[in-house]
Amino acid sequence: MSVPAAPLDAPPGQPRKAATAAWIGSALEYYDFFIYGSAAALIFPEVFFDESDPATATLLSLATFGVAYAARPVGALFLGHFGDKVGRKKIMVFTLILMGLSTFLIGCLPTRDQVGTLAPVLLVLCRVLQGISAAGEQASANSMSLEHAPPDKRGFFTSFTLSGTQGGQLLATLVFIPVAALPEDQLLSWGWRVPFWMSIAVAVVGYVIRRKLQETPTFTQQAATEGVVKMPLAVLMREHWADVLRVVAASLVASVSTIFTVWALAFATSDSVGMDRTSMLWVGALANLVALGAIPLWATLSDRVGRRPVFLIGAAGSGVLMFLYLWAISTGSYPLVLVLGIVTFGVVYSAANGVWPSFYGEMFSTRVRLSGMAIGTQIGFAVAGFAVTFAARIAGPDGDDWVSVGLFTAALCVPPVIAALTARETHKVPTERLGEREPQTSPGRSKVSA
Repeated sequence: MSVPAAPLDAPPGQPRKAATAAWIGSALEYYDFFIYGSAAALIFPEVFFDESDPATATLLSLATFGVAYAARPVGALFLGHFGDKVGRKKIMVFTLILMGLSTFLIGCLPTRDQVGTLAPVLLVLCRVLQGISAAGEQASANSMSLEHAPPDKRGFFTSFTLSGTQGGQLLATLVFIPVAALPEDQLLSWGWRVPFWMSIAVAVVGYVIRRKLQETPTFTQQAATEGVVKMPLAVLMREHWADVLRVVAASLVASVSTIFTVWALAFATSDSVGMDRTSMLWVGALANLVALGAIPLWATLSDRVGRRPVFLIGAAGSGVLMFLYLWAISTGSYPLVLVLGIVTFGVVYSAANGVWPSFYGEMFSTRVRLSGMAIGTQIGFAVAGFAVTFAARIAGPDGDDWVSVGLFTAALCVPPVIAALTARETHKVPTERLGEREPQTSPGRSKVSA
């Protein structure tokens, strides 16, 4: 079956190249990002924090995981502004290099036993750099793949960014499985550093792939005919403020991912449950493997039936199933945990995860798309990142109140449902007309305000 021509006469094969670059770049970048999540749950409480109080050490370690999410909105303002002025490609290359460097430096940090409280301070600084990088990564990759994609396959092509994220998370988990199996003394001395050192290879591979990608046809035409916007943020807040708020609310669905990946792992391997560390890492690995197949399928469905219904399935379904997944962990039944983990994260959550790149991106016009996606998602993701810290606090001093954490996660899925219900359906709107106040389905140029 032939693929329709991309909008504005993109070079042949460029949509596939853009999708591939988005997939590989996101996989490599989020390999770095999620390595930190595994280490924060399993390693860092003993390496960077006071071992005499394990509960507090775990809480502080999980808080450093959230620090990157706090840095994301700041990075989104900066990178979103320049992404709409200088193009998507330059931001994609910059974010990859920054992530690779900051992750490598984490693997080189001295421990608390070596330099005292300076160790966690340096850890937080590196984590901030990771957050700034991640702020521009998905928005630039999503904008690049959406603007290159054929109009009737935007959902499918933009989903490669998120399946790449799942691929990176899968790779990070697989790398940590043999590391976690090392003897305790080797694990805490040098073993945990190896996955972070590997980020240098990540940066090199990603740079080679992304530097050969062409800028998008819609951005190129915008810059050539009407010029880029001098102050994208001002235009965004004037014309798309409601959509920015909608994306912020919808992005809270990412709390499902952070709680599944970090808090649930810490809970399952805690003394109160006592599940094997390596076995739980395999749950995450298999769930991500299933997600790799589920994401493009959900995205393809959204190209046919619309973004809203698919996103709603993912957001509402995840809120219910995460409660059941945490219950399964509390029983200590590994088969039950494995099945519910795959269904929750691999299948149902993938509905929202696979469709949001097109769903959010189609709310904005070309001239402010990267800013709109970056700022809206990163504010929502900041809340999602600290959801892990809140969950650790809600779980009580023993860290075993999974019911409260399950209800907390379900509550965070309510704003995404409301956001989707109030959003416009855009899957049939031509790429050139996206972001108009009254989208039309017939071909034509978008209106440009002064």
